[in-house]
Amino acid sequence: MISLFKKFEEEGVLGINRRIGEYILPYNPREYYPLVDDKWKTAELARQFNVPMPYHYGVVDTFGGIRKTRELIQDRPGFVVKPANGGMGNGILVIASESEATNGLIRYHKVDERTLTEKELNHHISGILSGLYSLDGNSDTCILQERLECHSFFQEISFRGIPDIRVIVFLGYPVMAMLRLPTKESGGRANLHQGALGVGVDLRSGELTHSVCNDKIVHFHPDTKQTLSGRVLPHWETILEMASRCYDMSGLGYLGVDIVLDETRGPLLLEMNARPGLGIQIANRMGLLDRLRIVEKIKNSADGPKTRVHRMFQEL
Repeated sequence: MISLFKKFEEEGVLGINRRIGEYILPYNPREYYPLVDDKWKTAELARQFNVPMPYHYGVVDTFGGIRKTRELIQDRPGFVVKPANGGMGNGILVIASESEATNGLIRYHKVDERTLTEKELNHHISGILSGLYSLDGNSDTCILQERLECHSFFQEISFRGIPDIRVIVFLGYPVMAMLRLPTKESGGRANLHQGALGVGVDLRSGELTHSVCNDKIVHFHPDTKQTLSGRVLPHWETILEMASRCYDMSGLGYLGVDIVLDETRGPLLLEMNARPGLGIQIANRMGLLDRLRIVEKIKNSADGPKTRVHRMFQEL
């Protein structure tokens, strides 16, 4: 077992304990966690820094306020329901459309083609308020958010839902990235824990490289049957600059930044994560440590996002 750990270290693999002890605890001041854990606070912060995000239609923060849900989402072309303090995609509902049944009741159509009654939707929101999906188990707030229009780049390589791009940022420098593609198993959500596909991304070019699903290497999307390697993500440099700016915005030295591509609006910040997972190493078939050490040698986070991105390109 000791030799196995040594082999991982030699290959630059960052483990959980080292991630916490050498990067999260020293570089992420605890007082800044609420800025990224609470998605409503993240949205307010992004507005101050002119970082584009999906539009928020409103929040439901009391049980009595649930009755106003219909008013907040009426005539919207789809919407997303999510807990403000949720994690790993838990509690998120993506509604594609609504229809009126013959009895006059509203039915909401999810991206996985299942439907919810208005009573079921309100019950789900009640669960969010109760803290059923919150990171700390405390009572929560429900956010009603714009449903994005998936960028045409993903049309043939993703199964419903909206893919996102996870970028690990250290002291303002993007160090590794992966694309997360929804699958049938994940219910149209781009979450690896629920069965989404993780695809490594070449940091300099934005070219897709290796793919993994449920911690197993795959060579094509399990539902679309399309190969992924060799395709180049659009708006790549803009995506990295946006991720880099999140360091200045959040005050967190080590973070994960999740960005989505909307067909009309381009790259949008979805959320930030103060404790990003390590599956990105599997998708890229390389460890994080070497990239983190590059940034530690640079030791200059005072430059702007564009300069930091290009400096990282030079170091790779």
